[in-house]
Amino acid sequence: MEKESHLSFYDQIARNKRSSFFLMVIIFIVFVALGYAISLVMGEGYFFIIMIVAIVFSLGYLLFSYYNSDKIAIKSVGAKKASRSQHKVFYDSVEGLTLASGMPMPRLYVMPSKQINAFASGRNPENAVICVTQGALDKLDRRELEGVLAHELSHIANYDIRYMTIATVVVGMIAIVSEIFLRSLFFSSLSNGGDDNKSSWIFLLIGIVLAILAPIVVKLVQFAISRKREYAADSTAVKFTRYPKGLSGALKKIKQDHEAGSGKTEKKQVSRALAPLFISNPFKGMASTHPPIDKRIEILEKM
Repeated sequence: MEKESHLSFYDQIARNKRSSFFLMVIIFIVFVALGYAISLVMGEGYFFIIMIVAIVFSLGYLLFSYYNSDKIAIKSVGAKKASRSQHKVFYDSVEGLTLASGMPMPRLYVMPSKQINAFASGRNPENAVICVTQGALDKLDRRELEGVLAHELSHIANYDIRYMTIATVVVGMIAIVSEIFLRSLFFSSLSNGGDDNKSSWIFLLIGIVLAILAPIVVKLVQFAISRKREYAADSTAVKFTRYPKGLSGALKKIKQDHEAGSGKTEKKQVSRALAPLFISNPFKGMASTHPPIDKRIEILEKM
């Protein structure tokens, strides 16, 4: 019975990758359904105009975010570059993990916060950063810190930052399309309105409902993707360290830290847009961006 309860991190990684792909398919289906509803209401020509505008804006946002995601994240939290002499354990731990995993050394930063937290950013392993809070360096022992750092390296190795950036752009594109469609209703009318064209009004109603609900649905799907990615990063971290107790111990301290209200004033300085990047959500009101810590601990203790 003991062997049956043991969970392989390879199985967990594969399961999370399948789930993430499935969730992205759902986003695509919602996007196509929204576009089809708009074409029924406004006509194919108008539909293509909306799509072109949305795609141009989205591609511009994607390129800017793609090449500057690390700089934006570091600057927004007020992090400073880590000092090799002052943060020796931090440097040594990351160097050891990169050597063991064959990954390039990321740039290291420290965020001035009493909370235990960390995040990674960057478009690829060659242009990545890892940022930890001062609270993490002060409160975690070496094995626990290694577990947290391995989790962040896992996000880099799995190209999670790129994946989540694309997901964010798709969500933004759907929101733009919905907004343009809803605003256009104030400046246009159906060519054959009235009692003789009830089907057009039905399509219009469907289009409005989809335009309102689509951004909400895809945002929920984005949160679900973020949760799956956290599970996958936990599993890959175990692959790097071969020591599940390190990360599970860190998560237990993070839970205690949140319950004690540590860093309550500092967390207001963190943008909510960055919440999915952190190993633990710094906002209590946005729990959907991360899986429950207790569940993550439970899975790690089975490995």
